[in-house]
Amino acid sequence: MSNYILFHKPYGVLCQFTDKSSGKNHPTLKNYISLPLIYPVGRLDLNSEGLLLLTDNGQVQHKVSHRKFRHLRTYWAQVERIPDAEALHKLSQGVQLKNYCTRQAKVRVMSEEPSLPPRIPPIRYRKNIPTCWLEINLTEGRNHQVRKMTATVGFPTLRLVRASITIGKGRKAQELSLKGLKPGQWRYLTLQEQEVLEKL
Repeated sequence: MSNYILFHKPYGVLCQFTDKSSGKNHPTLKNYISLPLIYPVGRLDLNSEGLLLLTDNGQVQHKVSHRKFRHLRTYWAQVERIPDAEALHKLSQGVQLKNYCTRQAKVRVMSEEPSLPPRIPPIRYRKNIPTCWLEINLTEGRNHQVRKMTATVGFPTLRLVRASITIGKGRKAQELSLKGLKPGQWRYLTLQEQEVLEKL
């Protein structure tokens, strides 16, 4: 029987079980998870936080992580300054990056800050420059994609959190979220969540 867990990755933790970063001694998944032969489905970079799915099922790992399957990923991005309508339109219609154009996305300015614990260390605040939170829904997850998108339209990301991953389509879709998980905590998937994954 396969193992599936959800983990709330803290800031500054490598999304792997060993540190190969030339002696910088970053914490890794091994500091939090002791299950054998379990691997992350996709990645979050060192400076990003949030939801990480891990499994020992290679087929599920491929079908969830590969962008061709278009599973929805929801990110909360705290950006520098307040994006205008033109910037939001560009983000939603697709941003031309160095080697590719991003897919269409759903992007909105969040009316309230998401309920998150303070980041350690905190982001850099500049007294005269406001920040705001965007909710960005993507169906792909390329390397540093959200950070590249917001920087390209002129609003650099200061803090980035993956809030959820939605598996499947329509009525049978199953949202996997951070709900109930503090940074550094993990849980096994429920039977219902496992069933949706294994039907992929």
